[in-house]
Amino acid sequence: MSATAIAWLGDATGQGRWGTPEELALPVSDRGLLLADGLFETLLVESGQAWLMEEHLSRWQSSAGLLGLPPPPGAAIIQPLITAALDRCGFKSGALRLNWSSGSGARGIDPPSHCTPNFWLQLNTFQPCFEPVRVIVSPTETRSATSLLSRCKTFAYGPSIQARRQAKEAGADDALLPSSAGGLCCGSSANLLVCVEGAWITPPLSSGCLPGVMRQRGLESGVVTECVVNKPELLICDAAWLVNSLNCRPISHFHDIKLKNSHWESPETFWRRLLTADCIKHSKSAESSPSLDLP
Repeated sequence: MSATAIAWLGDATGQGRWGTPEELALPVSDRGLLLADGLFETLLVESGQAWLMEEHLSRWQSSAGLLGLPPPPGAAIIQPLITAALDRCGFKSGALRLNWSSGSGARGIDPPSHCTPNFWLQLNTFQPCFEPVRVIVSPTETRSATSLLSRCKTFAYGPSIQARRQAKEAGADDALLPSSAGGLCCGSSANLLVCVEGAWITPPLSSGCLPGVMRQRGLESGVVTECVVNKPELLICDAAWLVNSLNCRPISHFHDIKLKNSHWESPETFWRRLLTADCIKHSKSAESSPSLDLP
């Protein structure tokens, strides 16, 4: 079979049908379609393996509870679907998106008392990207430090879309979103990591940034710590990267200012260490090995 995108649409029990993304369709009454009332997760699949599935599904489940949605399916349902998708699509590496909507309900925004959620997935061919990006700060879009939606990966990506559009119009690649609490928060679809005097920092969750799974890997390993990030930190930093489960892209320019990006480790090497949990081994061994130059 040719290397083309494959999709599946069904329910939480794993009962559904396969097709192309263009063939399958949601009911027009679906609240995810009408109100962005739903959640998604995007996983990297390489050589037939879905990376960080436990972390992604854990965030999916906790986000559903936080927003009052029914629990989405777990690994017992997801893993066989991933295997079937890879068998059908003709490639072994790609980006897998899992979608969970609250289903259909009556007109209006009131949460339905009873609903049957819709669950669908899509697998596209994809290769991780480590190319540098030019960024601006969005002049209009912010991340709310208090909203429940900021703590979940929801369908509501309107602010990120507008921030990315503003960046393109300014001749940049992406935009950083300020926090409503002050300081910088994140990129339009990635967490922000900044290396200052050899130490990696990332804005705290209290800024309204998404609790990214790669961000959490960095924190758990001790390689990254939380700290408020303001514009001056970017201007003096050793490196600044935008990281998520699919990419790790160094920021080459902040508006018209060229950043140093003089960190000893390449973005891909750093990202791969987080992805494979080698960072945990490195950080532990660094305690007994002074020659290991961890950030």
